[in-house]
This record gives sequence, C-alpha cells and structure tokens, in this order.
Amino acid sequence: TRLPKQPSSSSVNSTAKIFSFLDIVTLCRCAQISKAWNILALDGSNWQRIDLFNFQTDVEGRVVENISKRCGGFLRKLSLRGCIGVGDSSLKTFAQNCRNIEHLNLNGCTKITDSTCYSLSRFCSKLKHLDLTSCVSITNSSLKGISEGCRNLEYLNLSWCDQITKDGIEALVRGCRGLKALLLRGCTQLEDEALKHIQNYCHELVSLNLQSCSRITDEGVVQICRGCHRLQALCLSGCSNLTDASLTALALNCPRLQILEAARCSHLTDAGFTLLARNCHDLEKMDLEECILITDSTLIQLSIHCPKLQALSLSHCELITDDGILHLSNSTCGHERLRVLELDNCLLITDVALEHLENCRGLERLELYDCQQVTRAGIKRMRAQLPHVKVHAYFAPVTPPTAVGGSGQRLCRCCVIL
Repeated sequence: TRLPKQPSSSSVNSTAKIFSFLDIVTLCRCAQISKAWNILALDGSNWQRIDLFNFQTDVEGRVVENISKRCGGFLRKLSLRGCIGVGDSSLKTFAQNCRNIEHLNLNGCTKITDSTCYSLSRFCSKLKHLDLTSCVSITNSSLKGISEGCRNLEYLNLSWCDQITKDGIEALVRGCRGLKALLLRGCTQLEDEALKHIQNYCHELVSLNLQSCSRITDEGVVQICRGCHRLQALCLSGCSNLTDASLTALALNCPRLQILEAARCSHLTDAGFTLLARNCHDLEKMDLEECILITDSTLIQLSIHCPKLQALSLSHCELITDDGILHLSNSTCGHERLRVLELDNCLLITDVALEHLENCRGLERLELYDCQQVTRAGIKRMRAQLPHVKVHAYFAPVTPPTAVGGSGQRLCRCCVIL
C-alpha cells in the first residue's frame, strides 16, 4: 500500500473534496485507478486522521515513520491502538515530522518508554489528547516531560501505568493546568496526596477516573471536590476505603455531576446517596454494583430528585426489593429516560418488579442474572409489553430423566432472552 505524498499544488476540485471524506483503505484503492487519482488520493491533506487499529498486527515502526514523512504537518489525529510493534525510535521520527498532531492514541503500545514522551514534549506542543493506556514502562519522568512541552493537553489517559506516583502527578498538573479529563485506572501507587495536587491546579477538570486506586480515602476525594467544581464524571469503583464522607463532598461541591461509578464501594449507605441525589440533579449514569448497604431508600431519593437518570447498576445490592423498583418505574426518569437497569444477584427481586418496569417505555436492556425469584413467565409477560427490551438472565438447566445406559443429553442453559 502506497502512503500519501507531500501536498500537491493542484487546485482543489470536486474529486479532491470527495476524497477528503474517505478512509485510508478507500483512498489507497482510489490511488490505483489512475495517475490523476493517485495524486489526489495520496495528497497529504487527505490524511489528517489515521486509525491503524484494524491493521494493528501488521503495523511496524517503519510504517509509522513512512506515514509521518508523507503526511507531515497535515496529520492531526493518529491512532496506533494495539500496535505492539511500534517503539520509541519510530515515534521519535513521527514526533519530528508531525508537529501539528493534536490527538494521539498509543493504547497498548507496550514497547514505548519515557523516551517517546520526551519526543512528544520536544516536538508536539499542540497535543491535546494523549492515550497511554497500558504503556507499563511509563514513569514519572514522562509526566515531567509532558508537563514542560505539552501544555495544551486536555485529555490524558494513564490507565494501568502502575509506576506513576504522586510526584509524577504533581509534575504533570503544574504544567498542564487545562486538563479536562484525567484517567488513572489501575495506578495503584496513587494516594490522597496526588489528588491534592490535582485539586490545586486542575480547576477545569470535568472527568476523573480513579478505578482501582485502592489507596485513595475520603480525604483525597474531599480535596478533589473542593477544587474541581466542574466535575461531571467521576469513577471511584474499587476504592474500597470510601465512606459517605466522599458522597457528602460530591453533593456539596459538584452539582454538575452526571456520571458516578462507585462499584465495590461497600461502605456507602443510603444516607450518602440521599444527600447526593438531593444536590446532583443532573445524574445520568450510576454504577452502584456491590454497594451492599443501600436499600430501597436510595432508589426513592433517585426517583424524586434525579429525573435525567438513564443507566443504573444495582447488581449485588441484595437489600433492593420490588418496592424500590416500583418507585423508580413510576418516576420521571423511569417513564422518560431509563435505558439500562442492572439487577444481577438482587435476591429479593421478583416478577412483581418486572410488572412495575412495564412503565419504563424507553428501557432497552435489563440484567437479571441470578435473580432467583424471577421466572421465565414473568420475563415473557414483561416483554409482551416491552418487546424491544433485551433481557439477560440465567436459569439453571433442566436435567432430563436419565436415559437407559446413562447416556442422557443435558439441555443448554439460557443466558440471553431475545
């Protein structure tokens, strides 16, 4: 496959305009039609956005180098997600040639080290979006370099870069004060002090992901809430030390909150969620899986105060009953907004809850795995009223009578009811 040449001096015509909307595979095919089309299709101006994910197993360093040389300053967005054959040397060449790059996805490029971040810092000052997910060799030194050379950064994903500590976060946020989204899933060395640095410098922050940052406590969450009042999305799943003090801080400081993920935060109670619901009326998505202390009281408060709720996970919340689902179903969000409801392993839920959910005309997906009091008949009745709903459930396989000779055939379990 040929790669784009430097921009031609040909005048822009209708064909060139059409080419500007094509993906890279189609462009390469067009380039083989004729010499004229070759020139137009491989013009660097048509190659401003490149996604090589579908070719990840074939992409080696030289491919990235060739792309960078041909596209040069035209390239704005490049995804190398999953391209494990790409290393520091190739990305240095890329950084030198593509200095107008704004969006770079290196998710899963496990060969890269701090050297790549030094190159980006030196040559790519316009970078706004950088994804370094699972680049496990990245250290605090990378964040220091990024903070010095990529001060326009708005989105940074450092998920599963588990060498990062509070010192790296401090260096980062001192230089990149315009960060709007910071994803730190699985950065297990981070403690409350790292969040204090974020509080001090990242006042524009809208989205923060701290999933599985298990050393974080209420103190850190309180600090974030006091400094980041624009927060709209917060993931605290797996932060098992948190209590209602964190929910109180969110309720009092982050009224714009739309997404809260708090799965496996088993110390959170109805009291905390009551205060949250009464203050954060824009909530659209909540993951409360394994918040084992909450009861129908939380559902009542969400039903009253959160009319925009679209997705709610209550899996393994074993104190939830049909009555809680009744309140949810009869609320504004139930009637107008609710799309996804997960009730896996809610042992007190029965077919009565499914009758209540018939009021949720917009419901698209319902999870009922291990709801032992829910029956096939109950699901069938609900789907007669809501035929578009996908219901995911599990029923133990029926064991038929043993055939003579012990060769009876087992029946399959049913996990998805279409």
